This record gives sequence, C-alpha cells and structure tokens, in this order.
Amino acid sequence: MGRKITFIHAADVHLGAPFRGLRALSEAWADRMLRAIPEAFDRVIEAAIDRAVDFVVIAGDIFDTSRGSYADYVHFAKGCRRLQRAGIPVYFCTGNHDPYTSWQGRMVDLPDNAHMFSADKPSFFLYERGGEPLALLGGRGYYNQTWSHTEDISAGVSREAAEEALGATAPFAVGVLHTGLHLDRLKAPCDPNALYARGVDYWACGHVHMPWQDMPENPHIAFSGVVQGRDIKETGPRGVWHVTLEEGLPNTAEFIPTASVVWERLTVDVSGLESLTAVQEKIMREEFRANGDAHCEEMVTRVTLTGATPLHGLLQRPGVLEDVRAGLNHGYSVFFCDALVDATTQPLDRDALLREGLFPAVFMQAADALHGDELAERALLQDEFLKLGMTLPSSTERSVGELSQGAEHLVLDMLLGSGDAS
Repeated sequence: MGRKITFIHAADVHLGAPFRGLRALSEAWADRMLRAIPEAFDRVIEAAIDRAVDFVVIAGDIFDTSRGSYADYVHFAKGCRRLQRAGIPVYFCTGNHDPYTSWQGRMVDLPDNAHMFSADKPSFFLYERGGEPLALLGGRGYYNQTWSHTEDISAGVSREAAEEALGATAPFAVGVLHTGLHLDRLKAPCDPNALYARGVDYWACGHVHMPWQDMPENPHIAFSGVVQGRDIKETGPRGVWHVTLEEGLPNTAEFIPTASVVWERLTVDVSGLESLTAVQEKIMREEFRANGDAHCEEMVTRVTLTGATPLHGLLQRPGVLEDVRAGLNHGYSVFFCDALVDATTQPLDRDALLREGLFPAVFMQAADALHGDELAERALLQDEFLKLGMTLPSSTERSVGELSQGAEHLVLDMLLGSGDAS
C-alpha cells in the first residue's frame, strides 16, 4: 500500500464580516448571522479533528478586514490551539482582505502548530509524521491589498524550490495560494498550466467564493469557497474539501459543509392557486424541499413567485407581499424569508385578444415578431443603453429573451388594467 496523507483545504473564512441589510428586517436574524461565521470556522476545526487529518491549510482571507477585531483574532487562535491539542498543524497564507502587512502587528500569539506562508516571497514548510517526511508545502500570501494583477503570485512555488529550500524530499507536494487563477484576472491571477508544470500534487487556492475543482475525478487545483455564505449571492452549501493524496492513486476531495445558515433563492410557481393561504403553504413546502438538499437546518431565502394566476392583481396591492412574508417567517423559526418578489402574470386569453383586433392585439403581434429575431432584440436593447452612454452588460445580453417576455407581460398588464382595484 502506498503512502497517504489527508488534510482539510479551507479558505475565505472572513471572520468579522458584516451582514448588511438584515438588521432592518429582523434584529434576531441579524444577530444570528453575526454568529454564523465563527460557528462555521468552528465546524472547520471540528471536521479536521473528527477525521484525524494530517494537517489543515487555509488559503487566505481568514479575516474580513486588515483591521480585524481582537475577538476575531482570539477566535482564530483558539481554533489553532484546538488543532494543536489534537496534534494537527495548520498552514495558512494571507489574502486580499487580510494582507501580510496587517498580520505583522497581530493582536495575539499563535501556537507553535500554526505556520504562516510569507508574502514578500515564496516560503516552504515540511510536514512529517513519525519522523518521516511526507509533504512539502509551499505558498505565498498577499503582501498588501494593492497587489499588482500583472505579478504572478505563484512564481517560485514549486516542488523543486521546496526541496532546495528545505533540504528534503517527500512523496507529496501541496501549494497554498490566494489567487484569482484564471477565474478572476483582477486578483493575483495565474495560469493553471503554469501550476501543472511545478511538480505540485494539489494546489489549495482561496479567493473564489464558490467550491471549484479543475478535475473532480482527480483534482489538482481547487477552491474550497467561503465556509459560510454571507448574502443572497452566496447560495447553497458552503464548506471545505477533505483531500486525500495517495501514491499510485488519483487525488480525491470530499466536500464537507460547514455553513451554519445557508442562503437560497427559490422560484415558486403559483399558477392555479386560488388563495394567499395556498401561496404561503406552497412556499413553505418549497422551503422544506430546498432545505433537504442544503446540509443545514437554518436557512435564509429569497422567494420569487411566478406563473399566470388570478391572484396577480391581489399580489400587486401594497402590503400584500409583506404580509405573506411575515406569515412565512412567523410559521417556522429556523427559516427566514428576506424578500418576496412578485413575478406573476395575469392569465390572458391571447386568442381572444387577437380576435378583438384592438391595440393589445397589435402590440402582441409586434412582440411576437420581435421574439422571433433575437439579434434584433439584442440590437434594440443595446441601442437604448448606448443612448444612456452605457454598454449592454453581458449578463443582460444573455437573458435578453427572458427580459423581452417580461416586458411584454408588463405592458399587457398596464394595457388591460389587471391591478385589483378593490
């Protein structure tokens, strides 16, 4: 049997990150989210101890700011000491949020098992088990928050450089970087092909907040993502990789969820529903369904209602959506809906409208002709943006068909006066 090591690859903890916006909606949930990131970091430590890994790597942005609070530093040091008692070393680099210059005057002393990679140049550590060298670790952190995107942060990090610096060889080599790789070319980017050529078995990267692997069946470059989603843009399970490197076998990386609260976007089709009570009940069912896949009990959701429904006019009345949202949040305390969005439409008998031959019919015929020519739709939208001195965003360009359909429904709503006047 070949030699083997296992380790936790974490990154982007962001201790001390604020949760903007929730305070105005719910004091209780704002306070809950402030506890979520420290709890997620604790789960990282627990995962390492429970699985008795050889070591932990954290690829930058342990703190959310270069001026982290004393309490955040203490929390990080406490986690390192828990690892020390379990005989697990931790190797970490700094990121663009917590650059090396801010660590030089850190508020607490870290235990001897905590090893920081340098930022002004590459640095290296040797992991041994029972006196046997098993892993060369090389990395480099952010020196300050204004790192030039033209400088390769990975330069000089290689198996050969580690062997020369440490005067030792080992069966495995692990690189640790806070980099945008090719996914974010504004934050210390580097070429994946250059990393492949360095003789390193696994590159543990930070900065990209989504879990990502170059080759899931045999990962050599990976991002673990944030350990705790911080807003509705960071939906779904968040966590770390449990990495296994074994001689003669492909690399493996198992995802371990660590978030104590997950964020989810839900789209709920309310077509055919006849009451707001039915709408609320269906949303709740969808929340439970989503939560079953979330690996986490507590959840913040943003819900968009869709479908052609006779409730459309009622949903547009002032205060109705907020009342439904309040009912949801009162119904189940570990789910919180931060926003309820109405994207429903009024049921339309298009054939009847076309037969009438009035202005709605003329409008629908023009819209149908435009829908059949996506290039014309895109050109029309681009022209409107240019009139405002702006270019058409790529995200908008990709969804031009969906936007066009939405605009048609909006105009027809206005023409037909579908709002509930009662």
